[in-house]
Amino acid sequence: MTSVPTPIPSRTQYVLEEIKRRILTGRLTPGQALVETDLAAQFGVSKTPVREALKTLAGTGLVVMSQYKGVTVRMVDADMAREVYDVRLLLEPEALKRAVRRGASLDAARDALTRADEADDTAERSLANREFHRALYLPCGNPLLGRMLDEVRDQAALVSAVAWAADPSWEREASEHREILRLALAGDADGAARSLHAHIASFVRRAFPDAGFELPEAQDAPQAQEEDGQA
Repeated sequence: MTSVPTPIPSRTQYVLEEIKRRILTGRLTPGQALVETDLAAQFGVSKTPVREALKTLAGTGLVVMSQYKGVTVRMVDADMAREVYDVRLLLEPEALKRAVRRGASLDAARDALTRADEADDTAERSLANREFHRALYLPCGNPLLGRMLDEVRDQAALVSAVAWAADPSWEREASEHREILRLALAGDADGAARSLHAHIASFVRRAFPDAGFELPEAQDAPQAQEEDGQA
């Protein structure tokens, strides 16, 4: 018999989403301590929902719990970037390819791209970019594949937040997003998948050169066009 997940209490959900938002927008930085009493005072709640929220965030890989250091925002380095983006490179282009081949609607991706272009701040743009990528892979026709990519979404967003803080690259990524969507809407499943693969790999390669990502030779041409501003 399948067990039913226990709903998260509303106060815990509120604290969870707010801490996540602060981490993914850079307000809480990697390595920063997260003290239960301080967070409880900020949110006007007891320590219990804070503690439960931090446990959930530890499960998604955004925070680290240590017996000696307490709870801290997860540090981002080349090893972490390689682990997270390796999963994305293996799964996300394939999911997009399947979505295009089955003729799935990409209206949500188009809407997310518009929201990103019209965003007034980093937080709003970051959220829209995350939704754009999710809208590409979610209609792949394989719910398990979608859930697997959902599992690394927050960690990928943390990597992106750290990279953007050091070297904002919004305009380049927006151009690449438009090219990916153009190919997908044109029904070019293979081309869209290649473009997405190049987009993901080039981002982590620029932000974390020590991660060791190399683009396959077949994808060099599209990437060269993007770097020439033709995307």
